[in-house]
Amino acid sequence: MIAVALRNLRHRPGGFVATFLSAFLGATLIMAFASLLDTASSRPAADGTDSLVTTASVGGGWCLVIVAFAVTSTLSLAVRQRSEQIELLRRAGATRPQLRRMIVGEALVVALLASVVAVPAGWLLGRWLVSLLQGTGQVAASVSPGFGLFALVAGFGVTLLGSLVAALATARRTSPALSRRPKPLLRRIGAVLFLLIGANCSVLTATLMDGKGIDAMQTAGQAGIWASIGLALLAPELLRLVTVVLGPLLRGVTGSLAVTGVHARTRPLASAVMPVLLFTGIATGTVYMQGIEDRAAAGQLQPDFARDVQTLNYVVVGMITVFVAVMLVNTLVAATAHRRREFAQQRLAGATRPQLLAMVSLEGVLITATGVVGGLIASMFTILPYGLARADRLWPDASPLAFGLIAAVAVALTGFALLNTVSRTTRGPATTAVHA
Repeated sequence: MIAVALRNLRHRPGGFVATFLSAFLGATLIMAFASLLDTASSRPAADGTDSLVTTASVGGGWCLVIVAFAVTSTLSLAVRQRSEQIELLRRAGATRPQLRRMIVGEALVVALLASVVAVPAGWLLGRWLVSLLQGTGQVAASVSPGFGLFALVAGFGVTLLGSLVAALATARRTSPALSRRPKPLLRRIGAVLFLLIGANCSVLTATLMDGKGIDAMQTAGQAGIWASIGLALLAPELLRLVTVVLGPLLRGVTGSLAVTGVHARTRPLASAVMPVLLFTGIATGTVYMQGIEDRAAAGQLQPDFARDVQTLNYVVVGMITVFVAVMLVNTLVAATAHRRREFAQQRLAGATRPQLLAMVSLEGVLITATGVVGGLIASMFTILPYGLARADRLWPDASPLAFGLIAAVAVALTGFALLNTVSRTTRGPATTAVHA
């Protein structure tokens, strides 16, 4: 089955693009942050090694959590799209262990290639991080960026291990019993666990960290990220709920097709909700938390590490936002391109290309609305307790403009990915596509 895995990679490279991009971007981020430890390892503390270690630990740690989540989600989507091939191999006599070896082999090869390609990108990004810290005075100008053992071990190790775990978890779904009886119990338990961790961080922020100044960011930032992951795991349930609420507002033939399509394809479409929710939740929580801090600290003498925290917040949210944005486009393109035959069948039944574009646009509305609303809820785990801790106000004095901009970016990314992919997928004769 390893030989089959290699042939799959050679003859169907397009099917592994999404997984490759997720692993590549993840390895790049992890190598970049881990390279700060290489830089700090050979320098005295007076040169700013504390800032390097703090940025590497916090930024790299959160990137690790998001990357592992993204790789698992993308790989699961890729395997679901190949259900026909896997079923054909099973009917031809392939056993479950053989299918598991094929899926794991593919995942590890893709992860290894992605890690190798990520080395120069991680090196460049790591140098940029050092220059950023030098520009804010947190690291001495004489410090030369390093890239060595920490960066390579973290990048290759985390990417390969994460892909292995994700592949093993995904391979379980090749079992006929599991494919007939999907069990969302573990996913829901994980979601509740992450939400409870987020809620605990929120309570700690509003109580234990009250009056501790900028230190409250330590728990407040974690609260929003844990809550975003927890709600992202509940994406199928949230998408169904939003569809039930907004479905009656989508009138006409295209509206009915969109609602029917979401009900029929909730699990695949939920994979697109996850990055929208993560992007909205993490970006909104971090931006508003920093806004609260800026207003609370206005005119006050701040400790030296305050600049470190502010820089770290914007660097981490910026990198995670870019990664999640690429993951969003990547996931939507992969999920939509897989529907070529479905679109062809609808065209043969009388649907026109403009009607298909309108239908997918309405599906995008439901996906985006679910992700944006879920992300807004997740961000409250950060914003409300931090407002209490720093400004003694449950609802902070903040403009909704920042959230509007974040939501607009989510809408633009979703619309671009969906409409561009559907436009390309529906080109050519429908009779050719339906037999593809």
